[in-house]
Amino acid sequence: MSEVHQEKDHFVLYVVVTVVVVVGAILAVKLNENEKFAPIKDQINEEHRLMNIRVIANRED
Repeated sequence: MSEVHQEKDHFVLYVVVTVVVVVGAILAVKLNENEKFAPIKDQINEEHRLMNIRVIANRED
C-alpha cells in the first residue's frame, strides 16, 4: 500500500493575509493624509470663526 500525501491548500489563508495587508496600507495612507491636511483645516476653521461676527446695529426706534 502506498501512502497518499495530500498537500493542504492555503488559498483562503493567502487571501485573508492579502486583504489584511491591503486594508492596513489603505488605513496608513488615510491617517497620513489626515495629519498632512490638519493645519489647513485648522486655518479654515479659524477663518470661518473670525468671519462669523454678528454686528448689532445701534438703532434708535
